[in-house]
Amino acid sequence: MASSSAPPALRSIHLISMEAAPARGAGPEIEKCVDAEDVELDPARKEEEERAPVPTWRDQVTVRGLVAALLIGFVYTVIILKLALTTGIIPTLNVSAALLGFLTLRGWTRALARLGLGGGGGGAARPFTRQENTVVQTCAVACYTMGFGGGFGSSLLALNKKTYELAGVSTPGNAPGSYKEPGVRWMTGFLLAISFVGLLSLLPLRKALVIDYKLTYPSGTATAVLINGFHTPKGEENAKKQVREFLRCFAISLLWSFFQWFYTGGESCGFLQFPTFGLKAWKQTFFFDFSLTYVGAGMICSHLVNLSTLFGAILSWGILWPLIIKQKGNWYPANIPESSMTSLFGYKSFLCVALIMGDGLYHFIEVTVITVKSLHERSNHRHVKRVGHDDTIATDDMQRDEVFNRDSIPNWLAYTGYALLSIIAIIVIPIMFPQVKWYYVIVAYLLAPVLGFSNAYGTGLTDINMSYNYGKIALFIFAAWGGKDDGVIAGLVGCGIVKQLVQVSADLMHDFKTGHLTLTSPKSMLVGQVIGTAMGCIIAPLTFLLFYRAFDIGNPDGYWKAPYALIYRNMAILGVEGFSALPKHCLELSAGFFSFAVLINIAKGFMPRRYRQYVPLPMAMAVPFLVGANFAIDMCVGSLIVFAWHKINSKEAALLVPAVASGFICGDGIWTFPASLLSLAKVKPPICMKFTPGS
Repeated sequence: MASSSAPPALRSIHLISMEAAPARGAGPEIEKCVDAEDVELDPARKEEEERAPVPTWRDQVTVRGLVAALLIGFVYTVIILKLALTTGIIPTLNVSAALLGFLTLRGWTRALARLGLGGGGGGAARPFTRQENTVVQTCAVACYTMGFGGGFGSSLLALNKKTYELAGVSTPGNAPGSYKEPGVRWMTGFLLAISFVGLLSLLPLRKALVIDYKLTYPSGTATAVLINGFHTPKGEENAKKQVREFLRCFAISLLWSFFQWFYTGGESCGFLQFPTFGLKAWKQTFFFDFSLTYVGAGMICSHLVNLSTLFGAILSWGILWPLIIKQKGNWYPANIPESSMTSLFGYKSFLCVALIMGDGLYHFIEVTVITVKSLHERSNHRHVKRVGHDDTIATDDMQRDEVFNRDSIPNWLAYTGYALLSIIAIIVIPIMFPQVKWYYVIVAYLLAPVLGFSNAYGTGLTDINMSYNYGKIALFIFAAWGGKDDGVIAGLVGCGIVKQLVQVSADLMHDFKTGHLTLTSPKSMLVGQVIGTAMGCIIAPLTFLLFYRAFDIGNPDGYWKAPYALIYRNMAILGVEGFSALPKHCLELSAGFFSFAVLINIAKGFMPRRYRQYVPLPMAMAVPFLVGANFAIDMCVGSLIVFAWHKINSKEAALLVPAVASGFICGDGIWTFPASLLSLAKVKPPICMKFTPGS
């Protein structure tokens, strides 16, 4: 999925605090970049497209498609939030979203045909086209993207009281009362105020980015190849095999999660606390916890990501933390709990932040250099045109360009909408957060188009979405601007505003690229994105509040650690106070890990390609520093399954691994919903299974 510099491991992983977030993609089975100019239609599909006219944009947006997108979006929002509130590692689910969208609507049309209602082009029984499939996938992904893009595991959650207390009530910069408890009204209003502007900021530049510059947008291209492949006889046959495996693994995962629930009737009970490698290793979080969510995530993520998390776990929980604990009473007071920010937990948090920021800084500079260099070459007309394409490909490109330009979206609509939505945000956000001055919002909205173009262009080249980096820069700027009293909240909210504005615009360009290659109208893509975003603005807060009230979210010693909430708050405190907020010797260690992250990326850039796959990713290494080692072991088990499967039957593995992994993730993720309802109803599991020393 990366055209020039994006490392393969970044292609199949989302981190909530991600500096170099991969763009919305089609998943690891389409890892190599597919150039838009190289996408050729197979003969059967060419013949089909010559016979069938492209539907109008209104026919591409259907009620049945929106219903399917709503269901898929809700299911994946539950899964995304579970992942965001436990470890923050989120595998790319676009493959299964596109697959489920295809199978849902294909099943719908065939069921109507068997009832004698099929055929014809009108009503609910109209034929199912690749264009409708594209709109459904776009709408569903836009919906569940709000689960992590909205900041429910990071910047928004960092505003709550528990994170405020974890950061240390007496910590300089963590101003007294600088918190805001989650609520459906203000969270929904905040998302509605900031999520739609990004859809309009780059609309006038859509033709330049997609057609004139011919940016590859590897994730968007891969998604188009996937959807085009579904709508062929061979693709449909493969889809049937995938759905059988998906349903089987979904049922296994759901039943296993239900079975495990009976044994969790107390603290540290159940299979989630199984001391696989002994009780001493268990105390350092080294154990396999039978979580099929992370086994599935490990199957989707690359081997390098999984091994990087394991390396980070060994470095932190196996070496660093035991050594720092020995300095209790010397480096930090012995009479305070280890969960205090002035104790061991402070080192865990800030060393994690240092790794993340070092990795993010490198990728930010790298993508910026690539973007500036490419723009400079284009402005001087020095870019080399591709050669060797036959007349058929040229004809295909002309047809795609014609469809893309046919349903034009007026520029005045984008300008007017951007101005009106900006005015609404400038009024509403300071009312929600008095610490955020109205002129902060004006600055954010004036910078959004420039930052959005830079991010969208860089994403089209490298497939690395830098929105989280722009958000972190805004976090430090607004935190310092807000000062000691208002800085933390101003920084966190400003981070959310800028990050969302920049991310959504790049996501829309990805969708336009997918639509360009599937002959889908830009109007229908924009409508699908708007509707999906609106769904997400409502579904994500409601689902999050269900989790928040049912479980102990943010407990560093519990299952729902939500690590990035504390990371973001600590970064805001650093923005206000600087390095004076760090515990003893934490600055030196943080500087060392920051330098390590930068240097290891630089070294990777100079290595031969065959050796780069053995260099760990600092971003993936950072997660276990706060969360623990158990999830890394789960993901490595998933990696081991994929490795063995490829050795036994590589062709079958390439086809079925995404379906099996998605089934594991969805089954375990969906169980969280009834489990939260049982928790709210005060229904407790009847058994507590614990392990104690034999002596």
